[in-house]
Formats: sequence, C-alpha cells, structure tokens
Amino acid sequence: MFRHVVLFTWKDGTTQQQVEKVAAELRTLPGIISELRDYRLGPDAGVNPGNYEFAVVADFDSVADYLVYRDHPAHRAIITEYIQPLIASRAAVQYQA
Repeated sequence: MFRHVVLFTWKDGTTQQQVEKVAAELRTLPGIISELRDYRLGPDAGVNPGNYEFAVVADFDSVADYLVYRDHPAHRAIITEYIQPLIASRAAVQYQA
C-alpha cells in the first residue's frame, strides 16, 4: 500500500463554512477516482496546540495509482478552486505503508 498524507493550516479569516466546503468537495473524489483505496479527512481535534488544522490521508495500491490521483483533473480543480485560496501552510508526505 502507498499512503499520501497532507496537512493544511488555513489563512486568518477562513470560515467554518469554507472548511466544510473543502471537505465536501474532497469527499467527492472517491466516487470519481477509482484508484483511491481509502480516503479520510477532517479538521484537527484541537487536543494539542500548534497542530495543523486539517488533514487528508489517502491510500493507494501503488505509486502509479497515487500519481493518477495527484494529477486527476477533478482533484486539481478542487485544489485550485477551494484549497489554494485558503491555505496558509501545507505539509505532505508519501510513503509505503
């Protein structure tokens, strides 16, 4: 299995409704991109100070399947339209799980 993890911190002024819209848009991807094996996302639980504010964890059978997701037009459109305007910082990692 190949895992992709991405973390976001939102810009000041980002509303709860905007974050919910990001989540709703991202949740459409498993129905569009068949290479996704497992897809989980959500806001930080607020237990520890200093954490990133939102996480996405996606699992794939292979690196090739991850690349399909990474470059898929539906995924790219969500990033461009809903995520990029709101993010203050981003961190990501991919690894063999």
